[in-house]
Amino acid sequence: MDKRTLGGQGLEVSELGLGCMGMSEFYGTADESEAVATIHRSLDLGCTFLDTADMYGPFTNEKLVGRAIGGRRGEVVLATKFGNERKPDGTMVGVNGRPQYVRSACDASLDRLGVDYIDLYYQHRVDKNVPIEETVGAMADLVEQGKVRYLGLSEAGPTTVRRAHDIHPITALQSEYSLFSRDVEDAVLPTTRELGIGFVAYSPLGRGFLSGRFRSAEDLPDDDVRGQRFPRFARENFDKNLELVDRVKEIAAEKGAMPGQLAIAWLLHQGHDIVPIPGTKKVTYLEENLGAAPIELTGDDLARIEEAMPKGSVFGARYAEAQMDAIDR
Repeated sequence: MDKRTLGGQGLEVSELGLGCMGMSEFYGTADESEAVATIHRSLDLGCTFLDTADMYGPFTNEKLVGRAIGGRRGEVVLATKFGNERKPDGTMVGVNGRPQYVRSACDASLDRLGVDYIDLYYQHRVDKNVPIEETVGAMADLVEQGKVRYLGLSEAGPTTVRRAHDIHPITALQSEYSLFSRDVEDAVLPTTRELGIGFVAYSPLGRGFLSGRFRSAEDLPDDDVRGQRFPRFARENFDKNLELVDRVKEIAAEKGAMPGQLAIAWLLHQGHDIVPIPGTKKVTYLEENLGAAPIELTGDDLARIEEAMPKGSVFGARYAEAQMDAIDR
């Protein structure tokens, strides 16, 4: 797998990463042995950029990733996040960007992951009650102490990104970006490109919708939160969004690809500063996702994809209203 460089500080990562969240929570029941096998297969195939967070599980996903990379730490670029504070029973406490919490959260993540340092440490969500300068200042201290190598933000707006970058170089911004979600193209991507910050695209398959596997809202398991928390999976929007996916599916078939592969390939063609991190908990889907990397798209291909799923054509917001209100813009 080819490499891409995030930011101006020299962080080199595989051109596709692996999102590990669904191995522990949110997207239905997971099998830990299959999850570990998926991480091992990912490393074997050169997809060595792994993404987790303390809130996933909560806390259990970092432990799983830590076990999976045991003995292979040198192969891995390890990213995790803090800021969405949860209790052990899963209760959401809120967004926390206070400097003292930054330090304690990092120490706890290092312990769960079983590592001496974190390659890329993100603030998961911006705490609107704490100046970003204070939060990033505490994160910068972690770099100085050798606990963290590079800093990132997640779902931060352009003004916040600029303020943070003034305190310490930000290597990567992680936000949702896919054919389904293109709002970052308006102001966020121009800002990261101006400042020389890399972009990590989470949910590059629109939380699995762009894979084409779901044919109705009823296909989601009862313990899968997508039908309850994400309006694009709601019954009133599902069929209309499925029509868009089917258009992309036709183009993919012509190129001998799966629709999800075409969606990931489209993202890879949006710029070499972009690294998608499709998530999965199964080896089969991992291998399918990584099959997107070699796909070449011509200008005509990109134009046809744009025509099939124009920007803003998707029905429903990407999060429920309360979650959208909490995102920094």
